[in-house]
Amino acid sequence: MTAEAVRLRPRRRLSTPSSRRSPLLGRLVFAVALGLVCAVIALPLLWMVLTSLRPSTTVFTGGFFPSSITGEAYRDVWTSAQFGTHFLNSLWITTVTVAGVLLFASLSGYAFARLQFPFKNVIYLALLSTLMMPATALILPLYLQLRSLGLLNSQAGLVVLYVSGSTPFAVLLMRAFFETLPEELSQAARLDGASELQIFWRVVLPLTRPGLATVAIFQFLQTWNEFLYANTVLRDTGKLPLQPVLFSLVGQYSTNWSVLSAGLVLSVVPVIAVYVFMQRQFVAGMTLGAVKN
Repeated sequence: MTAEAVRLRPRRRLSTPSSRRSPLLGRLVFAVALGLVCAVIALPLLWMVLTSLRPSTTVFTGGFFPSSITGEAYRDVWTSAQFGTHFLNSLWITTVTVAGVLLFASLSGYAFARLQFPFKNVIYLALLSTLMMPATALILPLYLQLRSLGLLNSQAGLVVLYVSGSTPFAVLLMRAFFETLPEELSQAARLDGASELQIFWRVVLPLTRPGLATVAIFQFLQTWNEFLYANTVLRDTGKLPLQPVLFSLVGQYSTNWSVLSAGLVLSVVPVIAVYVFMQRQFVAGMTLGAVKN
């Protein structure tokens, strides 16, 4: 090796202890910051659980952690507020709404993504324009429409409102998921003699499970926590879902915070269960299309 080659050869940079410590220090700082953010987010939920387990007389006088634990609040909210009946009402309304939204959104999303028909873009834009309307501006016309159809003060009418109001956003999501799938799969199925419905049901729809899970979780959260339409449409107390009943536990002059917290904890359990059960599909749906092949 000549002297000129030795002179031109790039020198290796020796790793110093400080350079090796810098990535570790950055990870440590990031972990601490992330832990603080998680603690701040989890603090209200922890306070709610602890409040539901403490006696009602020590909610604001005792420490953060209760000195004694009791389950009286759960018993009171289950018996006094007919929690079981309203819990089943919410479960029934939410399940039917999620099923209806998934059905209409998947069919419509596939049609807008893969089929050609007259006024396709106009209909799609008209459908998306409904997302710009606030819910409070639609209460009066929807109320009058349900009354004319004889669906006022019925859970079926409430489900109709939920499905019709949530389908446009779900169609937007499902169309995006369908467009990420390769067109060659549908073409190969058509060459094998499959109809368009068979292609949708057997070829395309199984590949969009992350998208269906994403729509299902969003719709479950929205319907389970909805208050405004339910409190307006339903007048019969026995037909009400859970959220308006929980709001009725807030008194004008005094509130039993232990009972209210117990009801809120019980209402959060199905939401957490659904998210944990569908977490993997939800994460896959949120990251689908982020990386181009």
